[in-house]
Amino acid sequence: MSDFTRLWIYLQQGPLLWLTVTLLAYGIGDFLFLRAKRSPWVNPVLVAVVLISVALVGTGTDYETYFQGAQFVHFLLGPATVALAVPLFANLRHVRSALLPMTAALAVGSLVAMLSAVGIGWLCGVRGEVLVSLLPKSATSPVALGVAETIGGVPALTAAMVILTGIIGAVVVTPLYNAMGVTDWRARGFATGVAAHGIGTARAFQVNDTAGAFAGIGMGLNALLTALLAPIVAHWLF
Repeated sequence: MSDFTRLWIYLQQGPLLWLTVTLLAYGIGDFLFLRAKRSPWVNPVLVAVVLISVALVGTGTDYETYFQGAQFVHFLLGPATVALAVPLFANLRHVRSALLPMTAALAVGSLVAMLSAVGIGWLCGVRGEVLVSLLPKSATSPVALGVAETIGGVPALTAAMVILTGIIGAVVVTPLYNAMGVTDWRARGFATGVAAHGIGTARAFQVNDTAGAFAGIGMGLNALLTALLAPIVAHWLF
């Protein structure tokens, strides 16, 4: 065994290697995003996911080893979710003025997100716990994982679907809203937060501060509603 191989095995088991790789991959993604003039097609999270996937496959590293090193980022998801109360409080006056339409949009958006995922999965031949895992895919990761475990899904699969949903949402929301003629930043942001959770919210903040604030509100409220409705929908459907 060569000295380089020994060094790599040692570093691979260290707690900081994959955390460093994760932060570096996102840094590269953010750099490319800025160089692309904030184009939605060059999403930093998407770039980071691709780079980390290539690194894991190229080095033959399994997910468990990677997660042990990068779990600090996962730990921060909890405090980040709690911090969603900040934009909600800061925009409480705007929320009160649009409480009825926001409530209706939240209810419809949350249910459509769950039912459409299950419906498409069922039409594609997906059954059992895999199909159940699709229900909370539009909620933020900490909530989605807890819901998936509660309703009998596969948390790891739910996590992958949550990330995929967020990335797709972040990429398509801006051109989609422009094509549909939606100009109200509150509506754009709230819909993005409900449909594409944290990754979509980050994209909303990059476009407009008001959209970002309402995306944070939509993300937080949808997480709460999904936690309440997903077990009921799962019991009704399965």
